[in-house]
Amino acid sequence: MTDRPASVEELAATIRAAHDAGRALRIVGRGTWLGAGRPVCEDARQVDLSRLSGIVEYVPGDLTLTARAGTTLAELDAATEAHGQWCPVLAWGTDGGAIGATFATATTGPLRAALGAPRDLALGLEFVDGTGARVRPGGRVVKNVAGFDLTRLLVGSWGTLGAITEVSVRLRARPALDETWALTLADDAAHERADAFRRGPLAPMAFEALDDVHSRALGFASPCVLVRLGGNGTFVAASRAALRALGHDAGQGELQDATPVVGREDRRVPGGPGHEPRHGLLQGRTVVGSEQVADRDADQLELGLAEHQEAGAVDVEDAASAVHLDHAVGHGGQERLDVPA
Repeated sequence: MTDRPASVEELAATIRAAHDAGRALRIVGRGTWLGAGRPVCEDARQVDLSRLSGIVEYVPGDLTLTARAGTTLAELDAATEAHGQWCPVLAWGTDGGAIGATFATATTGPLRAALGAPRDLALGLEFVDGTGARVRPGGRVVKNVAGFDLTRLLVGSWGTLGAITEVSVRLRARPALDETWALTLADDAAHERADAFRRGPLAPMAFEALDDVHSRALGFASPCVLVRLGGNGTFVAASRAALRALGHDAGQGELQDATPVVGREDRRVPGGPGHEPRHGLLQGRTVVGSEQVADRDADQLELGLAEHQEAGAVDVEDAASAVHLDHAVGHGGQERLDVPA
């Protein structure tokens, strides 16, 4: 059976009842990646948060936006595009994923280094803990930090501390020009020059190396690097010229325009046996196998909680006892919420 709460109050009541009954809950965002993480117990009751969707507040002048957890990344993109802005998470998978699950798992893509990870973009949020209490750390404006930054703790906690119901994010100006180029690097010297370009004053928004399998899946004859440039006309022209010079130095000749190949549509790159999704670039969006995400973020979560515990900022055992998630949250997909008796 599936519950579909239409409000945070209904969700809180559901969690409170499960807490009292000692029943496990499986929280689902948009259900686009339910295979991520470890298996969910069969008797867990499913709670679908897709009805908790929609943009609560959008202030283009402040570059801030608040949306409910079930809101899709596509809805955010559509709302901000008209104002020349965007939320550059570009997480794994499709734009059909939910913002709540994206921030709960801190799922990101190749734009992370240039434009920020979910923890950098989150201004505040709202969540319901394992006792059914409604908590709202942070705020909806950029300068709002006072005391312990609970928002950054929740982002990437995989739901262990609560089910996120609302997220406030900082936006970025959408680049006037946005183009992607394919570059072949033949030797170590070429890779070193490319790395210097990536770290230099004309740095690209994204820089992703593809192996032979993924390169051929996208129509390239040999392994290449996809370089995404963005900004105003002057900057992109200079960056493109530097990249073209890098290609000539590497003996490649002219760059290959990859912008049409990595367009807005979702294209999962075939990988190993059975063509499971594997690491690749899709319009600046990375797609990986679910087990890779689970392993990586489980390590990050363990390290992050340990740091907070050592600093004495939070009693992790007490906090995690309220809501225990068994690493079963997928991008735009699921959260497994085990509520102890």
